[in-house]
Amino acid sequence: MTDRRTFIQSLALGSVAAGLPGHGLHAAESAATAAPDASPTLTPPRMSSSHASMPDHLVRLASFDTPQGPVGVHEDFSRPDGDLWLRGAQGACRLSKRTEPVAGASGPSYFGLSLKQVAEAEADLLADRLLSRGEPDESQVRDLAPPPASRINPADYYGRQPWTTFVGTRQCKDTMPVYPQGSTRTYHPEQTMPGLHANPQVSAREEGLLGGWLPAVHKIIPIHADSWYDLLVFADVRAEDEFIAQTWHRSLRIEHGRIAAASYGHSYPNYGSLMNDPDPAAFYHALHDFVGCWQALLADACPVTLPDPSWTDLSRFAFARELVVRPGGSYPKYGAVDRDYYGSEYDGFQDIFTSSLYANLEWGRFRQAAVVLDGYFTDFVNDQGMINMRGAETGQFGLTLSLLARYLRYTGDRSLLLKHQSKIEATANILLRLRAESLQLPDDAPGHGLIHGWNESDACLFPDPTLWWKPYYANSALAIRGLLDLAPLWPQLGGSAAQAAGWIEQAKALQATLHERLRANIRHDMTPPYIGPLPGAKLTFRQSLASETPSEQQWPHRAYSELLQADVLPADLAHLVIDCMRGHGATSMGVVANIGPVDPGSRDLLGFISYGYAQQLLRLNRIDEYVLFMYAHRYQVHTRGSWTAGEVSGITGGMPLFCIPAQLTSPLLLRWAFIFEDSAGECLYLARGLPRAWTASGRPLSIAHAPTRWGPCSLHLQWHQHSGQLSIQAEWPADVPPGTVRLSLRGPEGLQLSTVSVNGHPPEAGTLNDDELRLQPRAGKALVVAHFIHAV
Repeated sequence: MTDRRTFIQSLALGSVAAGLPGHGLHAAESAATAAPDASPTLTPPRMSSSHASMPDHLVRLASFDTPQGPVGVHEDFSRPDGDLWLRGAQGACRLSKRTEPVAGASGPSYFGLSLKQVAEAEADLLADRLLSRGEPDESQVRDLAPPPASRINPADYYGRQPWTTFVGTRQCKDTMPVYPQGSTRTYHPEQTMPGLHANPQVSAREEGLLGGWLPAVHKIIPIHADSWYDLLVFADVRAEDEFIAQTWHRSLRIEHGRIAAASYGHSYPNYGSLMNDPDPAAFYHALHDFVGCWQALLADACPVTLPDPSWTDLSRFAFARELVVRPGGSYPKYGAVDRDYYGSEYDGFQDIFTSSLYANLEWGRFRQAAVVLDGYFTDFVNDQGMINMRGAETGQFGLTLSLLARYLRYTGDRSLLLKHQSKIEATANILLRLRAESLQLPDDAPGHGLIHGWNESDACLFPDPTLWWKPYYANSALAIRGLLDLAPLWPQLGGSAAQAAGWIEQAKALQATLHERLRANIRHDMTPPYIGPLPGAKLTFRQSLASETPSEQQWPHRAYSELLQADVLPADLAHLVIDCMRGHGATSMGVVANIGPVDPGSRDLLGFISYGYAQQLLRLNRIDEYVLFMYAHRYQVHTRGSWTAGEVSGITGGMPLFCIPAQLTSPLLLRWAFIFEDSAGECLYLARGLPRAWTASGRPLSIAHAPTRWGPCSLHLQWHQHSGQLSIQAEWPADVPPGTVRLSLRGPEGLQLSTVSVNGHPPEAGTLNDDELRLQPRAGKALVVAHFIHAV
């Protein structure tokens, strides 16, 4: 295996010499700091310079010395979510303890419909009701179904999936599961807090993350009024064990605002007098180092402000969890803890790579993106472009090419791509070869001219995997997208202009074939019209999957999501695919469903890869549906408070299997809600997906230095209820601006747009269309004030 640290350091020198451009973080700086150094980085936490905001009723818990001076620990026990403070000479660091009820709401689920009705209906009944009045209500989406892990037996230590979350460090190659009552596989708090053992109140617990997003599990287990167990678990960032995840534990029993009992632990129980519990100061010193370490690791993510900070925390935590899951912060892993999905057979899974590269790029985490890209092409792509994994997914080759183009546009880092140029070219050649093979089929073959291949990796596991070697539309769609995105940049990577022109020519020919086949295979005899995942299919996917024989339409959720993500369909066809999915059983609560044979006891949500569907909703301006997707994905795919995202999540409260691509979906959704660019590289969309309810709060909404192909962009919005005005400040690159900048003016529900000013003047004629305003691209910034009145 290549010594990646040595490579990236040499890469930095080469980039500096070449004077390569970069946006926000120069490629040379990115590469120089991208080495996957597994040693822990210990820096002090960020401290506010003022102590004035610290309440008077805090309990002093401990103090310890640091190179920066003594630090005192104080905590608010007047309520379960009271803050914990680290106070030093430089200021104070406040760590919130926001929690969520794991059990969810106590009211009726599914709008009073039976699970059987919801599961068996072709239409997405829950989405239809949630959208019946326009933008969905966030609390209604949250409480509509039992949340993940709310209906498991918390006393089952050794069941299939009793753990609900886990902790770890960047440097360790493994993680440590955490059970509902706060136990791990090496430490059990009920040994010092006997009341936790078999306590039925564990089911009524609340969970959260210390500081909002830090990978430290915080649990509140009620005892009675004004009394509770307060449990805190985090991984030891100082530990350098290769595989053993060392953990710190705090177990408190709080009664009427005071500590009635306290216990501190590190990894293991006592062993007589030879190994004793640590003292409180040791625990809090470790917590101090933990906070500073994770703040430093996530410091490069573009800052976001929202009325409800938990949305920002959800996205930031996703990147922390990725570093926990990836050994050394770099090596890919699909899941955690158990063989499913932490086994090596998943390491080269393309979705791990594409979801990580995409999310890290969108949030400006270029160092991590460089590590992920270099590691994947070094370790998991061979000279023929094939991957080191059991079953390749054909569409993901195209998505890979598209994301490589995005990496170059965002970072300007040619050096890293030049290192892997031959493998990148081989990846493109796989798609071109499959296209050429399809042209050898008879002209009247349904798949003539379309790329054949597996759409899903699991196809390789069956006795006859050739059943799924088919011309799924998504295979061709993502190939088109990848070739069109990479071709214009190919000469910068040592390719010829003629070769790039050939890629564009082939992509456009393939696109014409795709459109032709799609239109020829629409079933207008159904309402809404039906289009299957591949040409020539005579049955709907539900009919096909009901057969006793294996179905070529297995896993249609992936085929539909990737088809839409590619963005190579005209608007009418894209709308048709979405309507078909919602109307014929391919969505659940507005999120792409995990499609299988109809089961009266389940209708599952697909936590990973489904973001391509959401992406197309945003492109088509189907914003209420986009908001529903964002809400449902958060509340019905993630466990409450600890935010463990499931690959596939039911709506009946079971514990799903965690996978990291599902965890990385929410950051993408939130980023795109603020700032989104069209696939052609012509238009920059601002504020298109932000919920009206967030705007109506009157609190600021902002994102700063979000990377785009033109450079970093920033956006700030705030609603002023007293004046009925929405003020917006936007900045984007003026030197090489987008072709078009479109700002959405989505005011609070029930209000309509009255007047608009841009930099103090009325907008130019023809630039305002409904609630979308076209801004002058070369201006580079705009101050927009939109006045709203009550709708008649």
